[in-house]
Amino acid sequence: MTEPYRRRSLATAGLLAMLSLPAFAAAPAAPDPDDWRAVLKRAEGQTVYWNAWGGDSRVNRYVDWVAGQMQARFGVNVEHVKLEDTGSAVARVLAEKQAGNDEDGSIDAIWLNGENFAAMRESGLLFGPFAESLPHFALTNPADNPEVATDFTLPVDGFESPWGRAQITFYYDSDAPGFSADQAPPGSMHELLGWARENPGRFTYPRIPDFTGSTFLKQALIELTDSAEALYAPVTESDFDSVTAPLWDYLDALHPTLWREGRSFPASGPRLRTLMSDGELSLAFSFYPTDAAVAVKEYQLPPSVRSYVFDGGTLGNVHFVAIPYNAPHKAGAMALANFLLSPDAQARKQSLDVWGDRTVLDLTRLSEDDRALFRTQNDSPALPPPGALANTLAEPHPSWTGALQDAWLKRYGVN
Repeated sequence: MTEPYRRRSLATAGLLAMLSLPAFAAAPAAPDPDDWRAVLKRAEGQTVYWNAWGGDSRVNRYVDWVAGQMQARFGVNVEHVKLEDTGSAVARVLAEKQAGNDEDGSIDAIWLNGENFAAMRESGLLFGPFAESLPHFALTNPADNPEVATDFTLPVDGFESPWGRAQITFYYDSDAPGFSADQAPPGSMHELLGWARENPGRFTYPRIPDFTGSTFLKQALIELTDSAEALYAPVTESDFDSVTAPLWDYLDALHPTLWREGRSFPASGPRLRTLMSDGELSLAFSFYPTDAAVAVKEYQLPPSVRSYVFDGGTLGNVHFVAIPYNAPHKAGAMALANFLLSPDAQARKQSLDVWGDRTVLDLTRLSEDDRALFRTQNDSPALPPPGALANTLAEPHPSWTGALQDAWLKRYGVN
């Protein structure tokens, strides 16, 4: 997602403004990631404070399962520190560094990606490299899947470990107003505007700076701008106003057609799903391709719901786990990151009975028994059609996220 995770706080904005701070040395005597037996021995008995978004019950129940498995298999306790905003955790690590606390930080692992990863890496707030030393990392086959080693255009260089995939996926109720048996859903941003005009009040997106809403802005900008190549370099290297002008023109036209005429917006992706459940919307989207299918399975959405992606593809990324430079329990955090990459953990995470978050493993690298864990699940008509997610649009450079959020808030900010 994604760390969904989800909103860019003032704390994160402050961090981005302080990137020129000098880096201090990491805590001494860190475990050697290449000596895995020693890492597991040192991890036993540690308590790992994992700061991760806590805004979805599915995520939380998966993390609870992981915690139970880590205790049973490795003697490692995992405490889920539930975040509304990952930026608050990043700011905490920065504050500890400023205070000279280089050995006994309050955070052992963070669900991270995008601009928060860029900010922490540039400020020297991350431990590593460690990811490529994890025994299960080879199962991601990074040579053929470079997205597991790149975060919003930036090389990861082993400073965070992948554990899930996200991609914008639209879903609609085929029995709701605006749809009929012979009508295809809108397959592009331009078609979405036309559909919204014909069906006012039946679509919206989460309020910025929510992560899912911000991702919608980037999807729209990639489709609408004539300067898409500029999005993959730092925003300061481009004429922001010129590049983004088509986006604001589009949103000016779209907002009057939205739910509540664009005067207010739902707070998050889960809230968007609730509006669909309540029948207030006919069309919505998620950064999790299986989101609608899981909701149908849990009777939160009607069985008439179907998922799809735009004809030209949709924005996607990989989300990661990182370890702060001053984490006191680095061995336990590495054991956690490695377990999250195990076939057992990845298959359970992908199951519609649990979360539905897509695996980062290359299934051709797995044994026949492990591949079977992924084949025996997720049969739902609410899932995207086979092959629909093959066309994944790359995330822009992380600097564009904050710039777009600030410009949106200045132009459309609402209470």
